[in-house]
Amino acid sequence: MEVVTVFWLGLALLCSMPVLLFLALVFLHVYIRVRYLRFLIRIFQEKPLFVIPRGQPLPEAEDVRFPSSDGLTLCGCYFRAAPPRRGVILFGLEFGSNRWACRSYCEHLVENGFDVFAFESRNQGDSDALPGYEPLQWVTTYEVRDAEAALAYLKSRPDADPHGIGFFGISKGAGAGLIAAARDPYVRCFVTDGLFATYTTLVPYMKQWFRIYNNHYAIQGLIPLWFYGLIGLAGIRRIERERRCRFPHLERYLPRLAPRPLLMIHGLADTYIKTEMTTRLFALAHEPKELWLVDNAKHNQALQVAGQEYRQRVLRFFETHLAHQATTPNTTKDPKNEKTARQREPYRRKSSKGFLAPLFRVFAFFSSL
Repeated sequence: MEVVTVFWLGLALLCSMPVLLFLALVFLHVYIRVRYLRFLIRIFQEKPLFVIPRGQPLPEAEDVRFPSSDGLTLCGCYFRAAPPRRGVILFGLEFGSNRWACRSYCEHLVENGFDVFAFESRNQGDSDALPGYEPLQWVTTYEVRDAEAALAYLKSRPDADPHGIGFFGISKGAGAGLIAAARDPYVRCFVTDGLFATYTTLVPYMKQWFRIYNNHYAIQGLIPLWFYGLIGLAGIRRIERERRCRFPHLERYLPRLAPRPLLMIHGLADTYIKTEMTTRLFALAHEPKELWLVDNAKHNQALQVAGQEYRQRVLRFFETHLAHQATTPNTTKDPKNEKTARQREPYRRKSSKGFLAPLFRVFAFFSSL
């Protein structure tokens, strides 16, 4: 009788473990949201402190006005190369910069036969401002729409290139451009410098912030990264409601770039976007791809540090993958890539199978509140 009793008690305890784990996670989730979510929301909306380059109007460029999808007037500048033209490149600006600042990045490309078109998103430079919208350093669907409008403008020009174009983007402009171009086969290849994504950047910083604002060190070691991710998504959803915008997840789109070539450039001394954040994003993209880590370069400073090597690498990439003598890549959507993109969504991990799957669905529901 005692053996049977012990057996049933043990079985009951074993069966109750998932329930106890669920209750513990719910309590921890609520505790962190109530106690620390306000810090996340405040820090997320703080703008970085660094010098933003701005240029002066250049007489050799065509000053352009074109419409956004929702009726705003956006500004750009189009640099024509001496004929014969070898290709066209769309340039995405870093946060707070203006269209004329593209010169240092693109002058050598124009000299070597590539047309370059740089544009300013809404609320940036001379482009129209959307009332009630204040841009942050994070990519929103507004910037993605404006990048799509820039692509549409290039297609509509009388001198539009029937072969397609390349994309070259810096920091925030790189992220917005990649998301827009991932769905448009007209873009044949990509170069990014200082690329970052909201989720991949936010989660490691959340762990760091939690150490600062919390002195329960035992709890810190028990919290997995996916749990920080759920809290982060809850904070993002609240900020989206307050600011009336959406923050798209670049992680979903990187696998869709293939089979189009990608060159990612990143500074090893970047204190904003850590190298491990960049390598995680790079891992999401499929071949062909290349990652160049520049020694001693801070965020968006790779050109200043590497100089001529930077220019030569970027030029060689576009000569290889965009110049008209290059073979046009097959941009047909790969079902395998689409599947991989869904599998690698940061908050829909494959590892959430089994009895933990309902927990993830419940936490996702809480995060959307």
